[in-house]
Amino acid sequence: MVKAVKTARNTLLAVTLFLLAALIYGFYAVPDEIVAQSSKPTNVSYIYTLTYEDSVSFSRSEEKESEDTYSVNVSFLNIIPVKNSFLKISEREYVAISGELFGIRLFTEGVIVVGVDEVKTSKGSQNPSKEAGLQKGDIILSIDSEEIRSCNQVSEIIEKSGGEAMKLKLKRKGRILFTDFKAAYSDSEGKYKAGIWIRDSAAGIGTMTFRDVKTGMFASLGHGVCDVDTGEILPVYEGDIVNAVVNGCSKGQRGKAGELCGVFSSESKGVLYLNCQCGVFGKINKKLTDEKLYPIAFSDEVQKGRAQIVSTVDETGPQLFDIEIIKISRENSEDKNMVIKVTDENLLSKTGGIVQGMSGSPIIQNGMLVGAVTHVFINDPTQGYAIFARTMLNKMQSAESEAEKAS
Repeated sequence: MVKAVKTARNTLLAVTLFLLAALIYGFYAVPDEIVAQSSKPTNVSYIYTLTYEDSVSFSRSEEKESEDTYSVNVSFLNIIPVKNSFLKISEREYVAISGELFGIRLFTEGVIVVGVDEVKTSKGSQNPSKEAGLQKGDIILSIDSEEIRSCNQVSEIIEKSGGEAMKLKLKRKGRILFTDFKAAYSDSEGKYKAGIWIRDSAAGIGTMTFRDVKTGMFASLGHGVCDVDTGEILPVYEGDIVNAVVNGCSKGQRGKAGELCGVFSSESKGVLYLNCQCGVFGKINKKLTDEKLYPIAFSDEVQKGRAQIVSTVDETGPQLFDIEIIKISRENSEDKNMVIKVTDENLLSKTGGIVQGMSGSPIIQNGMLVGAVTHVFINDPTQGYAIFARTMLNKMQSAESEAEKAS
């Protein structure tokens, strides 16, 4: 009798611990917003292991006004409530993948402060930028209400200031600030100087990820173009993309990233609208070399296992190379959703793995576009991060919407 009671108690304890673990796992594993491709909300049942078709109830969400958004009650074993989420029904979308190399020419909104310096005056060294509170990474938008567009413009204004106080409008980490600024007179150069190092443009190469054949909008890189000194994403005032041809490659090795070398053409092939954490977006003025359409996968359809990337690493143009998706993080940062590993011996022999310039290379799995290459692991160039294609699509559509409002 005692043995039977002990067995029953242990069984009850094991069942209780199992249910508790299942509830905790379900709470964190099921996202707050679930995206499904079908008009039938029960499609989510095969995506989340703790969500069952007959344990999900649907009602029109009052908190979210979109007609395709529902309130979802998820329960375990059709008995125990796990959490409430939102279900968004979305249509499958198709794009033309690329893998072509291209050049970026970007001009910033205002000028970026990349460093401060002292000015030698008759009264000793002065640091007018430090005195005004300027910091590395600040964006100077205007001086005395005059919009700033170039480094030369800033130099001319400073030299003509006569040392009088000026009002600077700055952007710092997304916030608008104002500060008073007085230039210092450099005896050695015979002119007024600000004591700052500034930058107004950037250029480089990357990989086109995909193009929307209906709108002409494109998505590329999978990460933002950052200033080399500050590490801050450069805000776009205007810019364009041009054709680029590979003329060399330095192979990646442990501790040092490799790099594709390219030559720009002078002819513009599109304009830039947005540079952000998820990539560079804009509108292309002609078709890609190959306009074969691929469906964009929802993040829940991406699986660990074999996949391929489309990259241009030599003069032959875009080619398919084998990789493996070894980790998926659906709740991670915007541009680091997957960890991938290059397994293709041909690519490894040419580049050593992932190199700079391959960012944006489309990732194909099960006949769908699932993502794009973003970063290489410095200590292991055969591995790197990737972003979900769905995230890039959403950002591209947002950039298009903002461009339409501004026009």
